[in-house]
Amino acid sequence: MTAAENVCYTLINVPNDTEPPSEVSLKADLEKGEIKAKTEALKKVIIMILNGEKLPGLLMTIIRFVLPLQDHTIKKLLLVFWEIVPKTTPDGKLLQEMILVCDAYRKDLQHPNEFIRGSTLRFLCKLKESELLEPLMPAIRACLEHRHSYVRRNAVLAIYTIYRNFENLIPDAPELIHDFLVNEKDASCKRNAFMMLIHADQDRALDYLSTCIDQVHTFGDILQLVIVELIYKVCHANPSERARFIRCIYNLLQSSSPAVKYEAAGTLVTLSSAPTAIKAAAQCYIDLIIKESDNNVKLIVLDRLIELKEHPTHERVLQDLVMDILRVLSTPDLEVRKKTLQLALDLVSSRNVEELVIVLKKEVIKTNNVTEHEDTDKFRQLLVRTLHSCSVRFPDMAANVIPVLMEFLSDTNEAAAADVLEFVREAIQRFDNLRPLIIEKMLEVFHAIKTVKIYRGALWILGEYCSTKEDIQSVMTEVRRSLGEIPIVENEIKKEAGEGKPEEEVSAAPAAKLVTEMGTYVTQSALSSSRPSKKEEDRPPLRGFLMDGDFYVAASLATTLTKVALRYVAIVQDKKRQNSFVAESMLIMATILHLGKSSLPKKPITDDDVDRISLCLKVLSECSPLMNDIFNKECRKSLSHMLTVRLEEEKLSQKKESEKRNVLVQADDPISFMQLTAKNETSSKEDQFQLSLLAAMGTTLKKEANDPMASKLNKVTQLTGFSDPVYAEAYVHVNQYDIVLDVLVVNQTNDTLQNCTLELATLGDLKLVEKPSPLTLAPHDFANIKANVKVASTENGIIFGNIVYDVSGAASDRNCVVLSDIHIDIMDYIQPASCTDAEFRQMWAEFEWENKVTVNTNIADLNEYLHHILSSTNMKCLTPEKALSGFCGFMAANLYARSIFGEDALANVSIEKPIHLGPDAPVNGHIRIRAKSQGMALSLGDKINLSQKKTSA
Repeated sequence: MTAAENVCYTLINVPNDTEPPSEVSLKADLEKGEIKAKTEALKKVIIMILNGEKLPGLLMTIIRFVLPLQDHTIKKLLLVFWEIVPKTTPDGKLLQEMILVCDAYRKDLQHPNEFIRGSTLRFLCKLKESELLEPLMPAIRACLEHRHSYVRRNAVLAIYTIYRNFENLIPDAPELIHDFLVNEKDASCKRNAFMMLIHADQDRALDYLSTCIDQVHTFGDILQLVIVELIYKVCHANPSERARFIRCIYNLLQSSSPAVKYEAAGTLVTLSSAPTAIKAAAQCYIDLIIKESDNNVKLIVLDRLIELKEHPTHERVLQDLVMDILRVLSTPDLEVRKKTLQLALDLVSSRNVEELVIVLKKEVIKTNNVTEHEDTDKFRQLLVRTLHSCSVRFPDMAANVIPVLMEFLSDTNEAAAADVLEFVREAIQRFDNLRPLIIEKMLEVFHAIKTVKIYRGALWILGEYCSTKEDIQSVMTEVRRSLGEIPIVENEIKKEAGEGKPEEEVSAAPAAKLVTEMGTYVTQSALSSSRPSKKEEDRPPLRGFLMDGDFYVAASLATTLTKVALRYVAIVQDKKRQNSFVAESMLIMATILHLGKSSLPKKPITDDDVDRISLCLKVLSECSPLMNDIFNKECRKSLSHMLTVRLEEEKLSQKKESEKRNVLVQADDPISFMQLTAKNETSSKEDQFQLSLLAAMGTTLKKEANDPMASKLNKVTQLTGFSDPVYAEAYVHVNQYDIVLDVLVVNQTNDTLQNCTLELATLGDLKLVEKPSPLTLAPHDFANIKANVKVASTENGIIFGNIVYDVSGAASDRNCVVLSDIHIDIMDYIQPASCTDAEFRQMWAEFEWENKVTVNTNIADLNEYLHHILSSTNMKCLTPEKALSGFCGFMAANLYARSIFGEDALANVSIEKPIHLGPDAPVNGHIRIRAKSQGMALSLGDKINLSQKKTSA
């Protein structure tokens, strides 16, 4: 273990701008100064020793003039001083002066003040010299009987560390502590004593636990946590002990401490896979999620539940707890709700789907009554999608769900309404028996729809699936009601003319309401205010959309009217009624065309919409069988095909998930008999406590251990040249939110380098946490310096700097060695993610930073180029595999990734194969990247540019 990795007990902040004081002035302050001056002098001495100064002349001064003082601050500083001061001569023998120090500490261990006794005992834990500790042993033992718990608990820790380091000094420590534990009443003392027994003499710890196993639930939480750890370790090493202690773990699930409950549940799952144990642990996790207020705790415990679900045998047990899991939805945090709904959806089965749907319906209705909040809308969307998935997997549920969800089509939140609409479209296509119900509900809410996109979708559904004469006439009635009086242009001109009479129009409603109620854009209210007396809120919804210049809805209306008119002609035999219906449809289209060409709307009609409406007029005027076929059959076939493909994709992804989870046992796998296994290989499972400790220290590199190629050496960056006076290289370890630089510094000269300092600076969204402290390097010596860099966002960062040092004895200025730059790769923070097409389009429209990268590669195959980009950028392709299969000379694909900071990155790949240049011609085209932040877009573009070309193996 290097010096840099030794356990650190005390951190001292040192201001670097002060001039180091001379030994003479320090000596004077320590001898003759007041208490305050002595305190400051002692602080300076400690800092100088930490920086590598020896100061042997001050040792006796401190023993004579500072050690006898009773001031508490000085006593605390002296503890630090004795910890760091060299206590031995160069040949390793103890300094004579330390005998005096030892005597002073023996007196402190008998001091009437409990703080001085306790802090002295804590200091003794850090001593590594047995000669110093030996005379103090009787005093340390005596402290076990002190009246104050602070002294007793530190005495236990001191005995434990002395026993661990120098067993000969106190060979009867386990027995002593066991007797102490039996008679002790204070929780913290019992915890320390029990912890010592676990590590020093596990059998005694088990004996004690056996005597009080029925009282465990009455112990304090800190002791209970240690008991859980002991039981885990014992059962892990010796599985035959499980039956003896599993009841104790069950009891600890009822503990009042959340930490104990969490640890006990985790231990129970690892010790037993019986359904009752899994159910008890899961129930405990659910209670924790509901009762704990911290969202981070909720998310961590939810992850534990999700891990439980991954095990095939545990999944059935959790299915019975779906209703309990749904209680977590009472949490206002969106991320917690999202995870909970996903977990519930994964666990849903035919046994519990009905109850699940009832709860979700209640939650959806609740969101309608809550005051509008950004998360309420998103939560409603999540609920709609979950209900959608339930209805697709369990068609019997659709009839219960649809009436509730249809109410949300009139919602002002377009995203939630769009999800409902998508669900309704799929339900009406899949479930023939529900069509009458859906049509009836759709006609009920049609007039209340406020957003143009939802209006368009609703029109399409009504046009596609209204098949009876009554329904078709209802659709026409609703369209006329929504359009208002026709012809529109004459009607609008009359209204304009009528505005000159204020008593007729203006008094009807206050002008402040403007147009928002009827669904026109709020951002355009400024335009309408140029005509202050205009009464736009009187307009029916469809006319409002048209007057705003949104004629795409008119094209959709024309298609709907054409479909229902052609169907009406086929159903109704009466020629007069046929002609009347077709003529009414054509009149509506013509009046919309007239409006579009006039100057009344805010924006004129586009040529595309004119073409579409004109085509519909032509189809209705001719009524040919071919057109009837295209409008009424082919459209539905397209939808059916799309839904089938989507269903196949979902089934495929579910199949992959279940294959991942299935535990496959090979025919020739060795069978492990518990009775025959050696003690050291009893369990193939890793020690969870050890794993969690390693994770906290950031050293769980399981992938690196399995893959010899991914060793630390691959991440070493050389910072200086081999001929530089100081050689430096850094191992860059990237954790989630910080980067640890482990820099090896080697003095290649014959001189001692003093104040050798690593000075670092950063470029990009990186921040140096602390300045590395200066070192003194002996000739040809080396040292490790660790520096932490915090990362705030996803963009390429650069760490640069230099090493400055003084040569001892030289009169010249400070020397400086400039280091090479360390480039931090964006790929360490980007992870593949998925989102829906609607979310992708919404983000694409919202994100303001775009980076367009021209394809410049030597890859000749489109699919190969796409996979190369995916592997080098960590992005996920959202375009389905089927859409990319085959060869047609060009390819378009959407890619998506999310950083660990929650930033989204979108990319659109548009590439083609120039066939006219031959089969070996490389792919060309563009990749457009969009992100919320400039750094993300630029960094991702740079990464693609660097890795576009395929390197020859």
